[in-house]
Amino acid sequence: MKQEAKTATGAPATLWDRTRRLATQEILETALRLFTEQGYDETSIAQIAREAGVSQRTLFRYFGTKEDLLGGGQDRFGQVLTDTISELPAEVDVWEALRAGVAAVLALHESREQALARFRLLHNTASLRAGWLEKRLRFQDELLPLVKTRMDAAAGRTDPGARAVIAAAFACLDAASMTWVDDDGKGDIMDLYDECLAAVRG
Repeated sequence: MKQEAKTATGAPATLWDRTRRLATQEILETALRLFTEQGYDETSIAQIAREAGVSQRTLFRYFGTKEDLLGGGQDRFGQVLTDTISELPAEVDVWEALRAGVAAVLALHESREQALARFRLLHNTASLRAGWLEKRLRFQDELLPLVKTRMDAAAGRTDPGARAVIAAAFACLDAASMTWVDDDGKGDIMDLYDECLAAVRG
C-alpha cells in the first residue's frame, strides 16, 4: 500500500509539496520521453518546458541543469549511496555494504522502464557518459572514508585497497547496466551485478 507522502523532515506533505512533486514528475517524464525519442543532445530545454507546460524559469527552479532532467539530480544518488552504507552495522562486509548501496540507488527509479531508458541514454550519449564519469569519481572519493573504516575494522587494509574495492563495485555496476541495456532490460540488474562481482572477485 502506498504510504502518505512525507517531507524530508517526516512531516505530512503540504499541498504545495504535493503540487511541486507532481510538477517535477511531469517535467522528468516529459524530458525522458523527448530524450528517448530525439536524443539527449538534440532536445532543448525550451522544448521540454513547452511540452511540460511550464516556463523555462520554473523548470530551472526545479532542476539546476539539463543533466538533472535525466534522473532528478544524480547528486541524490551519491547521497543515498553514502547514507545507506553509513547506516549499516560495522560488522556488515564491505562488499555487502556496497551492494546494499547500489541496490538503494537503483530503487530510486520509479519503474523498470524508466531505469532502462535512463541507462540506455547514459551509455549511448557521449556527453552524459563524460558527466557520469566525473560524478562517479566524486562519489568514490566520498565513499572512501566509509569503506576504509569498514575495511580497517575487518583486516587492517590501507587506502589503495579501499579505492580498488570501490572502483570495482562501480565497474561492476557499469558492466551490469550495459549488459542489461544490451539485453533490452531482460532479467534483474542486481543479478547481473552479482555475476560481475563474482567474476571480479574470482
